[in-house]
Amino acid sequence: MIGIVVSRFNEKITHALQVGCVETLIQKGIPADQIKVIDVPGAVEIPFILQRTAKTKKYAALIALGAVVRGETSHYDYVCEQVSQGCQRVMLDYDLPVAFGILTTDNDEQALDRIGGRHGHKGAEAAEVALEIIATSKSI
Repeated sequence: MIGIVVSRFNEKITHALQVGCVETLIQKGIPADQIKVIDVPGAVEIPFILQRTAKTKKYAALIALGAVVRGETSHYDYVCEQVSQGCQRVMLDYDLPVAFGILTTDNDEQALDRIGGRHGHKGAEAAEVALEIIATSKSI
């Protein structure tokens, strides 16, 4: 089972991340009934739900999807730090792969470039990372 935790904040972007991620997992052979998508209000909530999901021990990997776009205040810096450290902590504390598909961009244009634009599709890439790290972990 693969778990995907996706933020609703910046939904136009995060929904596209989710679609690309799920489509890639299915294309790579993961049955749809083995993919669990859990949505949360914003990026800061992602690590908590990753942690709760990891505790179930039902998942081979988790994928974090979100979009944090810089605003006019330092809030962006705090959110990015909390989310990245929280995801890392879940991965290491639970010995469970967590693919980091959280966009941290200066503006919406940069985010759009990362959901199928000139910088690829980061949702699809997060799916590929999760599958690769599962395979690597099994080979150790």
